[in-house]
Amino acid sequence: MNVIKQPNFIIFGKNSINEFNFPADCLIVTSKGAKKRGWLDFLKLKNYYIYDKVEPNPSIEIIDEIISDFSDSNFSHVIGLGGGSSLDVAKFVAFKLKKFKILIPTTFGSGSEVTRISVLKVNGKKQSFHDDGLFADVAIIDPQFLENSSQDVIKNSAIDALAQCSEAYDSKLSNNYTKFLCKKAFDVLENGIMNEKYEDLATGSLYCGLGFGNSSTTLGHALSYVFSNEGISHGHALAFTTTAAHEFNNSIFYNRFYKIVKKLNFKRISLKQNLTEAAELILTDRKHLDNNPQQISKDDIVLLLEKINSDTIFNKI
Repeated sequence: MNVIKQPNFIIFGKNSINEFNFPADCLIVTSKGAKKRGWLDFLKLKNYYIYDKVEPNPSIEIIDEIISDFSDSNFSHVIGLGGGSSLDVAKFVAFKLKKFKILIPTTFGSGSEVTRISVLKVNGKKQSFHDDGLFADVAIIDPQFLENSSQDVIKNSAIDALAQCSEAYDSKLSNNYTKFLCKKAFDVLENGIMNEKYEDLATGSLYCGLGFGNSSTTLGHALSYVFSNEGISHGHALAFTTTAAHEFNNSIFYNRFYKIVKKLNFKRISLKQNLTEAAELILTDRKHLDNNPQQISKDDIVLLLEKINSDTIFNKI
């Protein structure tokens, strides 16, 4: 039996945020650049509270910090505004407080606004939490946030979404519905990047979130977290780890993904941690590895990490 889950309301399209009637007395969870970038002006909110200290790869301790800081505040809604980190924190806070969740991405890669997943660091290591209570009550996907985005943000977001939809297509948990969405997502995202039609990234990321959120990412994501733990951004890590994973899995997306990564010209990455120890840590990530289309051993993982460190994964085509 296959089950499809998604938020109750998904609002999308350019300027859609201007047509939504936001409630008063909301708590906004975002990053420190939100005010400077003019994001809050789009929302036209009244009488709101704000926490704008979310950093990339946030730790679970931030949840208790926000709950403590606003324990005496009277708000009924939590608005997550920003990239995947801000959305993951906002949805977890709202879940803990049993508050109504409105999620608004400003980058289009994580798909967090339409998934039941929140990724936070626990004891310094990234961990994904899965629960239906993490779903947004309303997700608003508006590509106008892309207009002032840097090329670095665009390419990291795009490769994140491309990794998610292509890994999820190959996942053992995939079905006809998720494969359709993931394939469509890849096509739209690829066109957006290769032809610099960046508005397509918002649509492609939405399709991706609905697809992988109902299946699972796999080996590429399992490999990526050890690099993220050393401070490498998530999208940057996935450019290399998903390329290596797609080759290992003989994915139908391997050549296309490879060419996109080459076009985006990511700088090479290298893991400082001992590779055998890293492989042992990666093997504990059963949420991703159990759904990988190919069985993988510790020796296989060490070889993949060696390829990534030596950059030999880009000598194939």
